[in-house]
Amino acid sequence: MRSYLAVAVGGLIGTGLRLACDLAFPHADDAFAVETLVVNLVGAFALGWLVGGPWTRPTTPMWLKAGLGPGVLGSFTTLSAVMASLLVLGREGEWLTASAYLLASVAGGLAAAAAGLRIGSLIAHRPMPTEVTDAGETL
Repeated sequence: MRSYLAVAVGGLIGTGLRLACDLAFPHADDAFAVETLVVNLVGAFALGWLVGGPWTRPTTPMWLKAGLGPGVLGSFTTLSAVMASLLVLGREGEWLTASAYLLASVAGGLAAAAAGLRIGSLIAHRPMPTEVTDAGETL
């Protein structure tokens, strides 16, 4: 029950942070969604850092992992926002921009997650995990 509550509270926090970013950096519907890209790259980095660092500690409680991962970061980053931006760009005939945005989102997200994982592992003074598990527990 604690994990469910942590996800709900984390979701409120992540959604609030996302709205704050949207309001701070607005963009036209037919413009390159830099804010969405940056939010998703930051989220990918943060999740990589958590998995490589704090989550490797046996003392990190499962409810905290659930609250930060699916809760905060799951609601802060959104694949649906990327897809909506791609559809609008495509509708406007901006296929080259849409393609670049998709490539930057996927490749940049992978690179950001890898960097976060590496930095988290270095900070935790542990080898970088080759497999991400939840030690038999589910979120």
